[in-house]
Amino acid sequence: MSPDWASRFGVAWAFGPTEEAVVPTVVRLTRQRTHGQTGVPWIRDGRKAYEKAIRRVDRDPQRSSQRGRPPLVLQQDVSLTQVVQQRRGGRVGGVAVRPVLGTPPACPYGVHEERLNGVWRDRLNALTRKTHAFARQARTWDALVTLGLFEHNGIRPHRALREEAEGLSEGRRYRQRTPAMAIGWTDHIWSWEEFLSFRHYQYSQPARGGRRRGAAGGPHRHRGAGIGDGPGADG
Repeated sequence: MSPDWASRFGVAWAFGPTEEAVVPTVVRLTRQRTHGQTGVPWIRDGRKAYEKAIRRVDRDPQRSSQRGRPPLVLQQDVSLTQVVQQRRGGRVGGVAVRPVLGTPPACPYGVHEERLNGVWRDRLNALTRKTHAFARQARTWDALVTLGLFEHNGIRPHRALREEAEGLSEGRRYRQRTPAMAIGWTDHIWSWEEFLSFRHYQYSQPARGGRRRGAAGGPHRHRGAGIGDGPGADG
């Protein structure tokens, strides 16, 4: 999963047999879903898969007056910082910070990621240790994480994101905000009722002869909302 640390917003995620197998997908989706396709500052462990994927995805053509295909150059704003735990006698004895690409952030540690991992284990029963609620099918796991991610992004306020405001009810001093509010995706805290009854458009599969099923081949109107192209689209 790739979060935006400033807003705590979960941008993209993927699952697979190993972390190395899903890194290219997460890096690609992260760039697609960020404003201007700038990506996010990456803070990861010592796995080489992240550097390889970022160097492959986060690059743009550098155009010049010369003829031919322009070379692909790594974005200036992209960064990757590796945080490697050093163990001594089975315990963490220190943490080594290694800037790999770009300038490391002000807090180059994975504390937010570790906290988010704990949140997932607390909220998703399929991740609980010694559980009987296994996600035996990929679609079950996909739906489970999608709902959990939307709750994290749009329904549950984060204490670190609150801001001072005037005119609040009951003499409150701070206005609660969710990660989705912090990035400007919405202006209020969503509820499960609003999420499940939200109207969105989804095109059906083409029928025979090239026409889409439905009136004049137009979009079908469904109830429900997804996260794939929702909150993370312009994060």
